[in-house]
Amino acid sequence: MPSTRPPLVLSAATLIANFDRFAVTPMLVLLALGMQVPLASAVAAASGYFLAYGLTQPLWGMLSDRFGRIVVMRGTLFAAAAAGLVSALAPNLAALIAARVITGACVGAIVPASLTYVGDTVPPEQRQGALSDLMAASAMGTALATAVGGVLASFLDWRVVFALPALCAALCAIVIGKLPEPERAQVGGVREHLALVLTNRWALLVFGLVFVEGAVLLGIMTFLPSALVHHGVDVAVAGLATATYGIGVWLFSRLVKALGRRLAVWQLIAIGGTSMALGYLVVALRTDIASVVITALLLGGGWSFMHSSLQTWATSVVPEARGLAVSLFASALFLGSAAASAAAGYAADRGEYTTLFTIAAATAIPLLITASACRYRYQSRTAPV
Repeated sequence: MPSTRPPLVLSAATLIANFDRFAVTPMLVLLALGMQVPLASAVAAASGYFLAYGLTQPLWGMLSDRFGRIVVMRGTLFAAAAAGLVSALAPNLAALIAARVITGACVGAIVPASLTYVGDTVPPEQRQGALSDLMAASAMGTALATAVGGVLASFLDWRVVFALPALCAALCAIVIGKLPEPERAQVGGVREHLALVLTNRWALLVFGLVFVEGAVLLGIMTFLPSALVHHGVDVAVAGLATATYGIGVWLFSRLVKALGRRLAVWQLIAIGGTSMALGYLVVALRTDIASVVITALLLGGGWSFMHSSLQTWATSVVPEARGLAVSLFASALFLGSAAASAAAGYAADRGEYTTLFTIAAATAIPLLITASACRYRYQSRTAPV
């Protein structure tokens, strides 16, 4: 009988991947002070990670389609563990950025391969629920990263925040090798494999939508803690306030699982986009602990409703090359995130946070309209896969 929930070890790997990815966010200011560099320079440790995470997705997708999901996840977890320990020992900013780039490239394989594994093993009609369970694990990793990351960086050392997920990744790599490898479609040469996805107009549309979502939600959200610090809030407190994003994702992912049986996917997308726009509007009007908590919760709702829907779409749009399709989807997400965080770094360095959050709120509106309308059209023209 097909599984309806992701294996526990996949949830653990997803949690670790999200912890590693979000842990740097609440400690950017401390990292800049510790390395004695401007905040805009320290942001490169985050944007470089996101960029490597995004650019390597097609490679991991093709390798997982050809050699298997478990093989790819196990190897990259071990490599991420090694690069994470190097990050913790980095003597200067250049070495740290290089180590974070390598870590991001390796960790980048974990979430897409986990999503693909669910796509391979869970029936389509139950897939969004299973992906919501995986998203709940992601939310826990995000919440722990933003809360614990800031506290550890403040009271111990920012290096501990890089060492912790590295050790956990090594342990997870050992356990994940015990999972059975799911059946998958046979793939041809690299050119045919790529053409199968890149000539599919619906797939390209989903990639474009998630690129914008990554820029609006993940890219600009990186600056919530530093916006609080700019207004005089302690780094640890700023991290704890932003950690409510993970709580929001966890809570709203449970709601998505329930509403997914009653609402159409395009309606879930519209709810998520509205939540994102309202979240950034709140923090644009006033930036303090209360507003950031509200914004983080609303952004968690945006991620749960919109991203889980786009994610499910990505696992179904090209089933014969699911690994590559999901990896390109993740690549577009984090390329958008990296582009936005890099572009916004200089504005953040000048304290222009209100402008950043206003632009994000304004961009979320056409995103939700376009994504909802396109999903409605897809659903009316295409039979479920």
